[in-house]
Amino acid sequence: MRQKAVEPVKKGSESVETEYFRLSTDEVYDSLKSCADGLSQEVAEERLVQFGKNEIREFKGKPLIVRFLANFTHLMAIMLWVGGIAALFAQMPQLAIAVWMVNVINGVFSFWQEFRAERATAALKKLIPTYARVLRLGVEQKILAEELVPGDIILLSEGDNISADCRLINQAELRCDQSTLTGESRPVSKSTAPVQKQGISYTEIPNLVFAGTHVASGTGKAIVFATAMNTQFGKIANLTQQVGEDLSPLQKEMVVATRVITIIALGVGVVFFILAVLFAGISLIESFIFFIGMVVAFVPEGMLPLVTLSLAMGTQRMAKRHALIKKLSAVETLGCTTVICTDKTGTLTQNEMTVRDIWLPSENVLGGRKISVSGIGYEPTGKLEENGKLLDIQVDEDLKQLLRVASLCNNARLLTPEQSGNGNGKAHRWSILGDPTEAALIVTAQKAGLTLGVEESRTPRIREIPFESRRKRMSTVHTIPQTTASGRRQEVAFVKGAPKEVLDLCTHIKKNGKDVALGEAERNAIMAANDDFARDGLRVLAMSERQLPEGMQEYKADLVEKNLTFLGLMAMMDPPRPEVTEAVEKCHRAGIRVIMITGDYGLTAESIAKRIGIITEPNPQIITGFELETIPEKELEAVFQHEVIFARVAPEQKLRVVTALQSLGNVVAVTGDGVNDAPALKKADIGVAMGLAGTDVAKEASDMILTDDNFASIVNAVEEGRAVYANIKKFTTYIFTSNTPEAIPFILFVLSGTRIPLALNVMHILSIDLG
Repeated sequence: MRQKAVEPVKKGSESVETEYFRLSTDEVYDSLKSCADGLSQEVAEERLVQFGKNEIREFKGKPLIVRFLANFTHLMAIMLWVGGIAALFAQMPQLAIAVWMVNVINGVFSFWQEFRAERATAALKKLIPTYARVLRLGVEQKILAEELVPGDIILLSEGDNISADCRLINQAELRCDQSTLTGESRPVSKSTAPVQKQGISYTEIPNLVFAGTHVASGTGKAIVFATAMNTQFGKIANLTQQVGEDLSPLQKEMVVATRVITIIALGVGVVFFILAVLFAGISLIESFIFFIGMVVAFVPEGMLPLVTLSLAMGTQRMAKRHALIKKLSAVETLGCTTVICTDKTGTLTQNEMTVRDIWLPSENVLGGRKISVSGIGYEPTGKLEENGKLLDIQVDEDLKQLLRVASLCNNARLLTPEQSGNGNGKAHRWSILGDPTEAALIVTAQKAGLTLGVEESRTPRIREIPFESRRKRMSTVHTIPQTTASGRRQEVAFVKGAPKEVLDLCTHIKKNGKDVALGEAERNAIMAANDDFARDGLRVLAMSERQLPEGMQEYKADLVEKNLTFLGLMAMMDPPRPEVTEAVEKCHRAGIRVIMITGDYGLTAESIAKRIGIITEPNPQIITGFELETIPEKELEAVFQHEVIFARVAPEQKLRVVTALQSLGNVVAVTGDGVNDAPALKKADIGVAMGLAGTDVAKEASDMILTDDNFASIVNAVEEGRAVYANIKKFTTYIFTSNTPEAIPFILFVLSGTRIPLALNVMHILSIDLG
C-alpha cells in the first residue's frame, strides 16, 4: 500500500520543536508520519526533495586568490608599493625594484608558510558513512547515506557507522562510541524507553543515536528524525564555519604601529619637502628625491621580512618539540597566551585505563586488604604489592581467583607492539581491542603473572550474558576441571560490575580460599572501600562467582546472577601523564591559567585536576553543561574569578566558555581532538589539536597540532612563542632606533642648502634596513 506524504514533517523543525526522546514509539511514528515497516520509495523520494540530501553543506570561504593577495595588500605592503611607484617617478628604478622585491618575497613566503585551504567541513563530510541499511515498506535495502530522510527506519549492528540523528525503536545490548561528539571514548549503553529526566546533555540521552558516531556492540533499529545540517553533527559544522578568524595580538599591534609610522613618515617627508623647496632652493625633482629618502628612512622596510622569518624559525624549533604550526601568526599568539582551556582524556591523561588498587576481604585485617598496582598504560609491566611486600599469586589464592575472574569475564584483547603495527614491520606501543576498562583488568592479571591463554583453555567459556546498563553487570559461564556427582564438568558463573549492584546479589564472601557467609560488617567494609576509591576519582568494579547447579537449562541473568560469592574490588583510572604536573606548574609560574573543559564526569575531572595541580582550592566550582546553559553572560564572567571545572559540556557550550574568556581580555589557547571541539578550536586565539588521537576535523580547525598529544608540549610551544615575541620586540626597537639617525643626513642636506653632501642615499638606507 502506497504511503501518502500529504502531511510531511516540517522542514527544519524535526530536531528543534519536537523532543522525540520524550515520546513513546507510537508517538514518534505519528509525529514523523512513518511506521514500523518504514517509508515507501515514493514518500522517501518526496521527502528527499523536501529536505534535501543528507550531507554537510559547505559555506563558501574566501577564494584562494583573495587569501593570496591579502599578503600584498595590508597597510605596510601598500606603503612599500606606493614608495616604489614614487621611486619610479623620481627616476630611480633600481630603488623601486628593490622595494617591490621586499614586498613580493615576503608575501610569497608568508602565503607559502600558511597555505592550507579550510578543510574542516570536508573532514566532517568524510566521517559521514557512504551507505545505510533501511527498511522501505518492510524490505531491507542498502542505500546511499545521502538519501536518508526523516521517517526512514535504519538497521544497526556492531561496527556500523550512523548516518543521521535517530530515535531508537528497539535494541539488543546496543552500545555506541560517541567520542567524535563528546570526546570521551567510553562506549555508551543505549535504551528505547522514553526519557523524561532533566539536566542531562543532548548527547547523553540514551534513546538517541547520532550522525558521525558508530555502533560499538549490539544491534538496534531506529527512526531518522534529523538529517544533514539539522543533526548534532551538522550543527557543529555550522558552528565551525560561522566562527570567523581574528587578528593575532602581534598583527593588531602591527596594524596600529603601521598607521602611526605612515602618518609620521608622510608628515615628516611633506614638511621637509616644503622646506627643501622654499628655503633651501632645491629643485622639485631633488626635493622629491629628498621626500622619498625621508619616507624610506622612517618606514621600517625590514620589519615585514623580520617578523616573517622570526616566526618561521620559531615554527622549526617548535616542530622539534612535537608542535606543528599551521599559521605563522600562531607562534606569536602562543607567546601571548594567558589561558589554556584543555580537555582531559588523552591530553592531561594517558588515555589508557590502568588499575591502581585492589581490595580483597581478609579475616585478619580490619577493613580488608589493600593491594597497590604499579605501572601505567597497557604495557603489562608492574608489580602487585601489599604493605611494600611483593605478592605471589601462586600462594595467594584469593588474589589469583580475583584476577582469573577479571580476565575471563572479559571481551577485550591486549596487543603486543608487533601486533599493534601497521604492517610495515615497525613496532608500536602496546594497545588493545575492546573496552579500555576490561583491558585494564587483563593487563593487571598479566602483571601478576597470570597467563590468559592457559586460563581460557583450562576454564573455557560456554555462555555470556552481556553488560546491560539496567543491570550494570556482565556475566560469563565457564566449565572448570572439577566434576559434578554425575561426572559432568562443573559450570561456574563469573560476574563483574558496579560494586553495589554486584554486592546486592552476594550471599557469601571468599576469605583465605573459603566461602563464608557475607555479614553486615563485611558489606559495610566493602562499600567503605568503594567510597574511598570513588573519592580519589577511581572507577571501581566488583568481581564475584558462583558454582551453578547441575543441569541448568536456561542461562538468564535472573537465574545466573544470584547467591554469588564476593571476591573483591579493582579500582582504576586513566592516569595523568607524568610530565603534566611540572608543565602545569610552569604555566602557573608564567602567569598562564589552566582551565579543564571535559566531556567526562565532574568528580573524575576534579580528581585529575587536583592530582596534577590545575586545582588548588579544596572546593572548586564544577559546572556541568546543563548548568552552564542557565548562567547569564555577566554571571559567567564572574565564575572565572575562582577556580572552575567545566564537565559534560556540549560543543556550543565549550565555544561559549572560550568567547567569555576572550571578552575578559584573555588570549585563549584551546586543546581538542574530537569533532565536538572544532568550533572552540577555531574560535580560540590558538587552537591546538591532538596529532595522534585527533580527528581530521579537529586538526583542520586548529592552528597547531601536537604530534605527541601531550599537554607538556603546549607549554614548550608557549615558551618558544614567548621567546619569538620577545625577539621581535627587541628587533623592532632596534629598527626604530636605527631609523631616526638615517634621517639626519637628509636633514643636514636640506638645512645646509645642499652644501653638505648626502652621506647616505636612499639605496644605502634600504640596504641597511633589509640587512
